[in-house]
This record gives sequence, C-alpha cells and structure tokens, in this order.
Amino acid sequence: MSDDAATDSETPEDAEALAERVRDGELRLHELEDHADADTAATARRLLVETQSGADLGTVGDYAFPAAEADSAIENMVGTVQVPLGVAGPVRIHGAALDGERYLPLATTEGALLASVNRGCSVLNDAGGSAARVTKSGMTRAPVFRVADVAEAEALVSWVRDNEGALAEAAEETTNHGELLDVTPYVVGNSVYLRFRYDTKDAMGMNMATIATRAAADVVEAETEASLVALSGNLCSDKKPAAVNAVEGRGRSVTADVTIPQETVEERLHTTPEAIAEVNTRKNLVGSAKAASLGFNAHVANVVAAMFLATGQDAAQVVEGANAITTMEVVDGGLYASVSLASLEVGTVGGGTKLPTQNEGLSVLGVAGGGDPAGSNADALAEAVAVGSLAGELSLLSALASRHLSSAHEDLGR
Repeated sequence: MSDDAATDSETPEDAEALAERVRDGELRLHELEDHADADTAATARRLLVETQSGADLGTVGDYAFPAAEADSAIENMVGTVQVPLGVAGPVRIHGAALDGERYLPLATTEGALLASVNRGCSVLNDAGGSAARVTKSGMTRAPVFRVADVAEAEALVSWVRDNEGALAEAAEETTNHGELLDVTPYVVGNSVYLRFRYDTKDAMGMNMATIATRAAADVVEAETEASLVALSGNLCSDKKPAAVNAVEGRGRSVTADVTIPQETVEERLHTTPEAIAEVNTRKNLVGSAKAASLGFNAHVANVVAAMFLATGQDAAQVVEGANAITTMEVVDGGLYASVSLASLEVGTVGGGTKLPTQNEGLSVLGVAGGGDPAGSNADALAEAVAVGSLAGELSLLSALASRHLSSAHEDLGR
C-alpha cells in the first residue's frame, strides 16, 4: 500500500490526525501537503473519502511510486487508478525520427483492441514495415481581441503582419525552448483572433504556448487600440472538435502508410484489396461525410487514447488526435493504406510524461525525455502513434470486409 512508500517517521495516526483537522474545519483538503509529506496527505484524504462515501479505497491507495512525484500532475491526490497495459508488436517502423522495430504500449479497458492492433502490426511486418513522417509541427494558442470596428480590425491585422518579429521576441523571452513560427489573424466583426503557432520541441507545449502568448498579447495591447478579451478564443482549438485543426494542423501532423501485397491481404486478412478499399470508401469516407464527421476513419481514437494513457499524454486531446483520414487504394499487386492524423498533440517531456509508470511506457519506445536534436523524440512518438493507428485501421477494416468482426469479439469473449 502507499503507506509502505512513506517515510519511517510517518504513522497511520498522522494521517488520521490530519483527517480529523479537515473534519473540524481547521484545514482544507488542498492544504494537507503543508503539514505532512505527500503520501501522508493522500492517506488522510482517502480516510476522509472512505468515511464520507462508505467506499473501500484500499486498491486506489496501493500505488507504486511516491505521491510527491505526481505533484505537478494532480491536486488533492488520494491514490491512483490503474489501467491494464499491454503491448502490440514489435512492429517495424521506417520513420524520419524512429527507425526500427518497437513494441507499442497501449493502456485500455477495451477487450480485443490489443489483439486487433497486434494483428495489424504483424501484417505491416509481412509487408516490410510501415513508413511514417511528421509533415507539419506547431502548437497553437489563439487569443481574441476586441476592436471598435472593422477599420480598426484591419489596422490590427496590418500591424501584426508588420510586427511579427516584436511579438516573437516577447513570446520567446518566456521560454528557453519555444519558438514562434507564425501568427495568423482572423476577423469576425469587431473581434480579431490571432492564432499563434509555436515550435515547442519535445514538449507537447500547451502551457508553454499559453505563457508565451500572454507576453505577446501584452505587446499587442500596448501598441494598438485592441483590448484582450480572452487569452484563448477557441480558434486554437484545444480539446474540441474543430475543422481548423483538420485543415491547418495542431501539434504534429503525421502520416503512416504501407503497400501490402495481394497474397498477404488474402492469406493474413482473409479478404481482398478490393473489398477493404470498398469498405473504407463507403464507411470511412462516404459514411463519415454523410454524418458530417471531422474524422474520416474507423477507430483511430482507440489507438490514440490507449497510447496517450500509456505514455502520459493529455487524455482530453484525444479529441484532436482522432482527427484523422484513412485511405485504402487498390494498386498493382496489392493494397495501399495510409492514416493521416492532422492534429496529434504529443510530448516526451513535461506533464504526465514525468510520472514513473508513463515514463516507462515512453522508454519502451525509446523516446523518454528530450531528443537530440530537440523535438526528435516527440516526432518519433507521433510516428509510433500513427503506425499503431494504421495497424488498427487495417485490422478493423479487414474484419468488416471479411465479416469477421462480431465473431472475433465472440471468440475473445468480449
């Protein structure tokens, strides 16, 4: 239990005494670390929650690393929630940043997902592996400013275009690693949105971009008639389905592809290139268009979510990560398949990547910490997620084409 990870001076009475002080109104939950180490504080909170709810939090309280190591990732910690972790592969990846065979770590509670991705990985290997490339990179933040009228809006747009260097200087003073790549203005009546895009190297970079943009926004206010209304005006767009991310990208835009020989499709996937291509066209392209979907794929979110949980990414950004298009095309002698993820927001430093278990997931891929050159580890992680997504798409689409989807779930008891 977590008490085992505590210091020798810590006793259960310490935690009970803290819990009693919260019950008496002397302390608040978030103040417990001011009076005890992080593990004792977590134990005290569990005692309080157990008393109030009647729940037994013994399993939640049985975690493998000191609670202090989660300090930057959580507040009011009571323990951890464990999600089963598995691996698919190894799969052969021919990327610009990641080249070689890798196991793909996936954390999920969806039975049959690992088996499906693993099948796709084996098919990719039979075809010689999958290529992957990051085609665009940049984390965005888009503040909204109020102006008097459209004439003032046009003046602000012109000023921004003429003074992007000054905005970059202000933004980059706030970070040792971030670099402002460009600023794109959008005008809606008397609102002006400035979409700042940054190279954040191996960090996912949302906090970096926010702090840097705050400094740049101060310059805008000081030098123009515009007034900042909100540091985020939703044109970023973070953790929401958005066409701007599908078109312009956010985080990393990455594509993985492969050409699979016809005999491999028939022997390993038990269907034909023509059948898989038709399922993809009618399901992922036409069906998604009819549904007005922003994702034209079968289940990219499954792999993105599982690899995000396994490697300490911001789970809410699966919304953007699943913004992907899958293509399947019959070519001479086989099947060409690709997955293009427009807005995959990943990092290998900062945030949840510092947690010991998630850092181990990154280590499985060989991408923990900062890369050399800077940004190469996050590029490699993006390539691995794209290849895993391609494996998942191939497996599911072929199961649909061969009409084996339901029987596969029945066989696995899911």
